[in-house]
This record gives sequence, C-alpha cells and structure tokens, in this order.
Amino acid sequence: MNEKIECTPDPAVLLELAKMKMPFGKYKGRLLIDLPEPYVVWFSQKGFPKGKLGDMLRTVYEIKVNGLEYLFKPFRKP
Repeated sequence: MNEKIECTPDPAVLLELAKMKMPFGKYKGRLLIDLPEPYVVWFSQKGFPKGKLGDMLRTVYEIKVNGLEYLFKPFRKP
C-alpha cells in the first residue's frame, strides 16, 4: 500500500540545528547544517553519538540524504 505521508518541519527544531556547532572532530566549530554530506553519512554508518547531538546529527543526515537541504535556506546568512 503506497500511502503518501505529509509532514511539516518544526521550525524550532530547524532553528536549533542551525545554531548548533559540531563540538569535536575534523569539523569542530562548524554548524551542523554546514557539515559535508559524506561526513554525516560516515556517522550513519559508524553510529551516531549518544544523546541530543546524535539525534541532531541523525536529523541533519535525513535532511541531506533526502534532498531537503532547502529547509536550511532560511537559516543561512546570504
């Protein structure tokens, strides 16, 4: 059964992602929304960190691999 599921992104979640910086590693200090897709994919294969950071990285991963990066556009500086 192919059922179309509609969802509306929560602006508060997107805003939190847009403000959060990577706290460690090669991209320490970079905004989560600006992490390169291959880096986020690597985390998905190796395992996301525990806790809130892992949840946030998982969300960034889903947005990036599903071509939904336009959701980040309102939070980026021109």
